[in-house]
Amino acid sequence: MYIAASALFWGVSATLGRAAFTGRLAFFSSNLRPLDPLILSQCRTTLSLLVLVPILLTRRSAGSLMMPRSDLFRCLTIGVLGVAASNYFYYLAIQRTNVAVAIVLQYTAPVWVLLYMVARKLQRPTLLRISSVALAVVGCGLVIQLIGPGHWNVDMLGVGAAILASFSFAFYNIGGHGILAIHDRWKVLLWVLAGASAVWLLLNPPWNIVGRYSGAEWIFMLVFALVSVMGPFSCYFAGLQYLEPTSAVVVSCLEPVFSIVLAAMFLRETVGPLQILGIVVVLAATVLVQLPEKGRREELAILEPIE
Repeated sequence: MYIAASALFWGVSATLGRAAFTGRLAFFSSNLRPLDPLILSQCRTTLSLLVLVPILLTRRSAGSLMMPRSDLFRCLTIGVLGVAASNYFYYLAIQRTNVAVAIVLQYTAPVWVLLYMVARKLQRPTLLRISSVALAVVGCGLVIQLIGPGHWNVDMLGVGAAILASFSFAFYNIGGHGILAIHDRWKVLLWVLAGASAVWLLLNPPWNIVGRYSGAEWIFMLVFALVSVMGPFSCYFAGLQYLEPTSAVVVSCLEPVFSIVLAAMFLRETVGPLQILGIVVVLAATVLVQLPEKGRREELAILEPIE
């Protein structure tokens, strides 16, 4: 229930992001102009941090939110190379292609995690895992129309951005598991968001932002931050208390389904029969690649992206 709710939150945020990039938010207010993926990525991270800090400080002391310097550096690095990078490339992919292509290609991250684990000899290249990688590749080919009849008319920059988002998502997972085994999830989220917010402030300082957006646009960005970060992570963390990691991953695969259905309902985005088949194949590969081997514990369960 909680995991499904988090998937719905992220599905809504993907649809809102696409609407923001294409100018369709003007339907709600004439003051809502098309937004750039950079500003949406920056503001959702920074505004989420500004909301999270006072909430945590009302429940904990400032000292309890600190961590050793090495762990703090790891969190900040995950925030920069994992969260900030995956957010930007994911939203750029949504802007350049559509919700279906962007989210399905990002969901190939478990494949990259698996290849990393096999290369480090932390997992064995079993037949199931090799088959899962092959399935994911075929599914992606169907989604971006590289396989099947017709012309490949998907924006190549958008496809490349989605693949980079999946790499960043994989890095976020590989780096995040070790730190989450040591520290509380909310503390980790706090410093990860701090790292992402810091890099955005360097790349796009406040004086480039202040005065450029209307009150309605700031309200939208605040709502977007709550819908895409605070709401889903609250549900996801709560759900993890009742589900094993693999079960949580299976349920969280509802996110692409919700995203694609909502985009079709409210943005009139369509996908062809072969693309639907590709989506199903990629999601099946995502689940299979994370199934634990018989008689062995799970080495690395995939975390949810901060989308």
